[in-house]
Amino acid sequence: MPRRWVAALACLAALVALACEGGTSATPRPSPGTPKPGTPGGIAALGDSISTGFASCVVLTSCERNSWSTGDGLRVESHYRRLLGQNPAIRGRAYNHARPGARADALEGQAQAAVRDRADYVTVLIGANDVCRGGVDAMTPVATFRADVDRGLRALRTGRPKARVLVVSIPDLYRLWEVGHSDARATRAWRRGVCPALLANATSTAPADKARRAAVRDRIDAYNDQLVAACRAYGSRCRNDGGAVHRVRFTLDLLNPLDWFHPNATGQGRLAEVTWRASGLAS
Repeated sequence: MPRRWVAALACLAALVALACEGGTSATPRPSPGTPKPGTPGGIAALGDSISTGFASCVVLTSCERNSWSTGDGLRVESHYRRLLGQNPAIRGRAYNHARPGARADALEGQAQAAVRDRADYVTVLIGANDVCRGGVDAMTPVATFRADVDRGLRALRTGRPKARVLVVSIPDLYRLWEVGHSDARATRAWRRGVCPALLANATSTAPADKARRAAVRDRIDAYNDQLVAACRAYGSRCRNDGGAVHRVRFTLDLLNPLDWFHPNATGQGRLAEVTWRASGLAS
């Protein structure tokens, strides 16, 4: 037999032997990108304009690619992008049901949509519009806010009992007034009706205006207490951020230059960073 045929047969025998060895291995080595045990299979965002990335593309509309939760753009290292790095199989499974202007009474419908998506990880950031819907008298009562949140979480627990839920604290809107009320650009934008319960007459030092701002600050604190309690009542599948978002020391360079209220892309990235650390999913 020609030498080249002898060599070819020898190579073939070696390949067969390797194939047989691999087939009898009890624990095959995982390939790159194998999902980590416990990694969620899909993510849904519930809430208001903050989670839609509103005004982060320098236009006064939602910009979901910059969402701290479900964004797929390159400017924000969102929860979705971080999860995608852990589990490439979730690509395309990011669902944003948050809506600009949404209050806590919208959570139940949003949660039902997340159930239909079969989301395994759900983020909740709600409450700013319950404060900002008008004047102080128009703010959602604390008991009503809690009942609305409970209905939303109940829909999740009923429809996706094994899903992980992250309930995020409401940002410190009073802090925004503190850093912006002396900036002419911010106060000019706020006069267009941005969160009037807090930001109307932003430069006034009149006792009534100071009392109004304090009432908003106290209401946000009360809402955040109820978010903690609602998550605790949900059970072990729910985590609260422990006030991480509320503690973010927002500065004007973290806000968009149109309404000086919603986070810009950098601000969205900051929210993503602090909430990811609180999620329990960081590798």
